[in-house]
Amino acid sequence: MNIPLCQPVRFRPLSRSFVWGGRRLTTLLGKQHLAEQTIAESWEIVDHGDSQSRVIGGPMEGMTLHELVTLHGQSLLGIDFPQATFPLLFKYLDCQQNLSVQVHPDDQQAARLDPPCRGKTEAWVVLEAEPESRVYAGLKQGVRRDELQTALQQGNMESILHWFEPNVGDCILIPAGTVHAIGAGLLIAEIQQTSDITYRLFDWDRMGDDGRPRELHLEAGLEVVDFQAEPCQPQTPIPGASPQEETLVHCPGFVLDRITLESPTVIGGDDHCRILSVLAGEVTVGKEVMTLTRGETCLLPAAAGEQPLVPVGKSIVLSARQP
Repeated sequence: MNIPLCQPVRFRPLSRSFVWGGRRLTTLLGKQHLAEQTIAESWEIVDHGDSQSRVIGGPMEGMTLHELVTLHGQSLLGIDFPQATFPLLFKYLDCQQNLSVQVHPDDQQAARLDPPCRGKTEAWVVLEAEPESRVYAGLKQGVRRDELQTALQQGNMESILHWFEPNVGDCILIPAGTVHAIGAGLLIAEIQQTSDITYRLFDWDRMGDDGRPRELHLEAGLEVVDFQAEPCQPQTPIPGASPQEETLVHCPGFVLDRITLESPTVIGGDDHCRILSVLAGEVTVGKEVMTLTRGETCLLPAAAGEQPLVPVGKSIVLSARQP
């Protein structure tokens, strides 16, 4: 069965509570349905095992994203069909403390795991940044494996990590194999390959909610670190097809565009499925008009074709798709 999906589709986000989270996903992004007092992540679009986005509204109300991929894959994914699962995961993160220093495998390394999985390349867009907030994005130039091991043993990771203080609007690409951490005080939108394989190398000597140190994955993590990788810097946006559009990332895992709207435009029509999420302002999407405010997200199926994207005042939208 492959019923055409001709309009944008909304999903109910999933919340994730970790020791480093806060309240800004509710206070700044309006996610009132998230019940926890401290919310670290809001998974807006996800098809990963038991973690499933579910449709809000319309005839497919309650269906999981995985069911849409399975039953309506051609209409949903278009040129990127077939795929066993939806290939991208989009989330918001409220980082009131430093996240752990971690690393992810690439596609080839993840394919050798049991069960096999995708690798995890990700990109962050900074929505809010408190003074002196840091992004840790790669090792300093020339750091060797033995130096990383020594820093881990001595709890001195900051001495070998490349870091900078990001500005609101910065986009940072974190290729698989890059040692990284998001620093305290940042509110982040993240696009990534659909994978939850995280090897935690260092956790700032922090205790978990149970009062015990969180698990580290030193052996597995060291095996996937790319010691040839350059330290990461904010991406330089590339102008798009119109003055309203710019490409922040074009990598093998995904393409991430930012659209700054003060007048209507159209989006889609190239047989790609897109994730659309509003970073600022308010927009209406689609011929049957779906309204999205700051922090709200939808999928634009490939079969929907060109759809109007109309701002209410000046608005900023992220658009993510496969290459």
